[in-house]
Amino acid sequence: MTQIIKGENLPLSGEPMRVAVVRRSGGAEAPKVDAAALLVDASGKVRDRGDLVFYNQPEHAGSGVRLLGDAQGEGGVVADWLEIDPGRIEAAVERVVVAASCDGGTFGEVEDLYVRAVSAATGAQLALYAVEDATTETAILLGEFYRRNGGWKFRAVGQGYDSGLPALATDFGFSASDDETGQEDEGGPDDEAGPDGEPVQDAPALVPVAKADAPVPYSGAPIAAPLGRLNALPAEFGPDFPYFEYAGEGREEVETGLTLPRGFLAVDVVKKGVGSLDIVTLTVRKRSWRQVVRSRMDDLRGVGILHHDGHTPLRLRVDTRCRWMIRLRPVSTLRAFDGPVEGYGPDVLAYTGDETGVRFRFEGDEDKKGYFGVADHRKGGHWEYRFSRRDRGRGKGDLPRGPRLLVVEADGAWSMEPRAGGGGGFWSRSGR
Repeated sequence: MTQIIKGENLPLSGEPMRVAVVRRSGGAEAPKVDAAALLVDASGKVRDRGDLVFYNQPEHAGSGVRLLGDAQGEGGVVADWLEIDPGRIEAAVERVVVAASCDGGTFGEVEDLYVRAVSAATGAQLALYAVEDATTETAILLGEFYRRNGGWKFRAVGQGYDSGLPALATDFGFSASDDETGQEDEGGPDDEAGPDGEPVQDAPALVPVAKADAPVPYSGAPIAAPLGRLNALPAEFGPDFPYFEYAGEGREEVETGLTLPRGFLAVDVVKKGVGSLDIVTLTVRKRSWRQVVRSRMDDLRGVGILHHDGHTPLRLRVDTRCRWMIRLRPVSTLRAFDGPVEGYGPDVLAYTGDETGVRFRFEGDEDKKGYFGVADHRKGGHWEYRFSRRDRGRGKGDLPRGPRLLVVEADGAWSMEPRAGGGGGFWSRSGR
């Protein structure tokens, strides 16, 4: 039996293999899926940036692992093929992790996803694992080939990530090297200025939640008319509507009763207290669908977005142990990225300019640690990462021509400013 379920493993002969990440395409609007492999040593980490095989680095220099490309099959089936020769893998490599990332949606929208290994010589199936529980993930660790007692085995893993391939790779100790990706030195203790020479701002004061003890149920009435338009996003990016607000405490499902026109909505989030917060949209069957905002920051005040289908009533799930408030408002009221900007925690910016380079800076939390990432979202809900790093530091990236929404994930203070030129970062797909 070569087909296994999540958590199971099976022995392999050690012969050269071809490994396919397979799915059904679902048409032009379906998410784009890419295969990747990470070569991991005994510490559970990659040794350097060369140990990642993906769309911008399709071959490992020292081992028999390379990305062959994709192929179309009957019935809309698409497969990305990797070639893995265990006999050529360096002795320092203990595992070859096979992963997939998703651009323009989540793996909950990808049909019939599975990973399959076949003999390179005969085509006989060696291992197959089908993913059946994907929801909001944008990257998945599908399985791993690992050494055991002088031979090789395959384990079905199925671990998902909501922050894409950069976050998955970071979990394995990956860091795109500064000299080859355009990232700059982190700076020293005296280098604390923001993009305009002023210090990066402290965390803003928390706005009190309009509740004291019990949750405030949604009333169905707007709390305020929208502000005037603050950016140049086209009207089709998202509807204009009055503000709506909901407050509560702890884990709760929010039945807003709203069915707004299709498009993006901005979501202001306030959380008072210690602990993480996770907000997702729900399907009509109350299944988690798309991430709105996720943060581990204490006393959080930030911004997220959601993409509404325009047909079903909007449902949200707020997952935290703390008091919280969420406010829905139009994306036309988001601040524009048309010059240097600063922030603290998660945020969303509107970009309507031409193709440009961007300088990023992340201060991190009180220990100068944490995660910082910026993704651009296009009309229709499709998105991809533009920059990602762990811990305090600076770097460079690129933005395509707008209009786009720039979604910032951050565990502390950050800043961004446009820069002349560009050149593509390590994660850029411009060469594809």
